Amino acid sequence: MDNNILVNEINRLKKEKNACILAHNYQLPEVQDIADIVGDSFALSRAAAKMDNEVIVFCGVKFMAESAKILSPNKRVLLPSKYAGCPLADCIDEEQLMMEKEKHPDAAVVCYINSSTEVKAISDICCTSSNAVKVIESIDKNKILFVPDENLASFAAEKVTDKEIIPWTSGHCITHARITMEDVKKVKNDHPEAEILVHPEVPKVIRDNADFVGSTSQIIDYAKNSQNSEFIIGTEMGVLHKMENDNPEKKFYLLSSKLICQNMKMTTLKEVHNSLLNMEHEIFVPDEIRLKALSSLEKMLKIE
Repeated sequence: MDNNILVNEINRLKKEKNACILAHNYQLPEVQDIADIVGDSFALSRAAAKMDNEVIVFCGVKFMAESAKILSPNKRVLLPSKYAGCPLADCIDEEQLMMEKEKHPDAAVVCYINSSTEVKAISDICCTSSNAVKVIESIDKNKILFVPDENLASFAAEKVTDKEIIPWTSGHCITHARITMEDVKKVKNDHPEAEILVHPEVPKVIRDNADFVGSTSQIIDYAKNSQNSEFIIGTEMGVLHKMENDNPEKKFYLLSSKLICQNMKMTTLKEVHNSLLNMEHEIFVPDEIRLKALSSLEKMLKIE
């Protein structure tokens, strides 16, 4: 089937199955275009929990679909591409976190949303890239064990100076970590009037040379509200689709051609169609683990 036929079939199946389609900002443009909602991972999960649809088709990676299932246990959550994982989320498991907790018994555990359900279940509280600082500030402990992204931990430590933040030093986003200062110098030389907007998952040296550091949604909002007309974007290339559509009068340049997440690009229109047609790649989370992970998410929601 060509894309036009696929889109028509997806829309037909969506009505037939009472489904909603959620797409992360990093998804392929054609996948974003057929989604009911496009956004960052946790915002999508929260939106899904408020919707009446019986089926959620989550166009993202596994930990995102798991978060949707945690918040919507009575809904069927489908992950179109069963191989769409996240190396950052996979870099720490339950056993490794338990060992770290034993080393730092007086520390509160903050886990980034980019983590498995099992890790969320044994953490004190969850956070996103947009609220990590707020979450850490809300904790009534002086030591914070932050997993799994060491760059986001570093960013938070710069903002919260009255607490000791202990990072999981074996974790980082492999896509954001590819950016180098050579990339920054080259693109800034090519576009000297453009502002550099980067995600806090990038290395510290890149953050230090940026005009703005924020989550995907914060980068989108910043560019929309800025008086400037040119921007260099330091996060996954998929976000350019929405930014260009929302701001046709502005120009956007990718900070590095290496800013491509292969896992995010695994989901195609064909896989969305097959997922709906066959109700395949459903996400299941055992209730005992789900309730513990839900607690870490709910604690975060209380301070937003």
